[in-house]
Amino acid sequence: MKYAFSFLAVIALVLIAGLGSQIPGMPYLFGVALPYLAMMIFLGGCVYRVVQWGKSPVPFPIQTTCGQGKSLDFIKHNRLEAPNTTAEVVARMFLEVVTFRSLFRNTKSEIYDGPKITYESSKWLWGFALIFHYSFLIVILRHMRLFLDPVPACLGWLEFWDGLFQVGAPTWYMTDIGLLAGCALLFGRRLITRHVRFISLINDYFPLVLIFTIAFTGILMRFFLRTDIDIVTIKQLTVGLVTFSPTIGAEIGAIFYIHLFLVCVLLAYFPFSKLMHFAGVFFSPTRNMKNTSRSERHINPWNPTIRPHSYSGYEDEFREFMVEADIPVEKELAPVKDEKDEE
Repeated sequence: MKYAFSFLAVIALVLIAGLGSQIPGMPYLFGVALPYLAMMIFLGGCVYRVVQWGKSPVPFPIQTTCGQGKSLDFIKHNRLEAPNTTAEVVARMFLEVVTFRSLFRNTKSEIYDGPKITYESSKWLWGFALIFHYSFLIVILRHMRLFLDPVPACLGWLEFWDGLFQVGAPTWYMTDIGLLAGCALLFGRRLITRHVRFISLINDYFPLVLIFTIAFTGILMRFFLRTDIDIVTIKQLTVGLVTFSPTIGAEIGAIFYIHLFLVCVLLAYFPFSKLMHFAGVFFSPTRNMKNTSRSERHINPWNPTIRPHSYSGYEDEFREFMVEADIPVEKELAPVKDEKDEE
């Protein structure tokens, strides 16, 4: 099955990192070389995709409108659903990126006996999508403390609020649970919902399994396998990676290399997957264009120039064929002169 290949691929990656990092000399490969390679692929791939999207011509406004466009003064204009100015487009994009506004209005359809079709709310998908994405974002920001020395105060406040509901020690972060729950629900939705399962591919399951495993190994490293890692050595390595002077000191447990290797795989996979929607949303013409079809004339700049062709000119060009097809013509064909008459 499609999702089984994703599990097998992630298990293979875990075994590669877990066993490979224990070979003498290989920790440098998993701790230094692969992170640099993954970051170069990530940055280069993202820049390439963004440049390609930016070069794609969009001569006509094809924005998605779900409300009344700007028209007569006495007709109320829906500024967010049919933006007519740049400020309205920015407001619409802001709500789309920050609150997933279009997903909030998403509905699902069901067919019942009759036949009868119904449209129902699907707010649970919007809620778990928010939990997943914001948990992912906060987890990434919290990890910045490993790469910065000294650690900015804002990261300390972020950790404080994330661990507000502390249970025991070390601190349990809400975003850790939110990230696991979000991955599990989005994965389960693709299995349970029939029509979503039908259109789901391997590249829909693999990122979810990979992100879930990254979060799970991070939790194992923080709460259950603390004796296998040296946080001081990890801090020294991560700061060294940022300053281009990496050093691997004391032995680090295999769980760290597994976690780091999975992160590297995610970074390298990111630009070539659907995960690039984090940048693609800003280049979506259905969202970032103004609804000005009524007030401006949009001309496709690369279409060939079409010269006017009057009917009389059209008839002069095709009169013979029109007569043969018994199509009425305004001017009859000139009589064909006989050779004998000419003599």
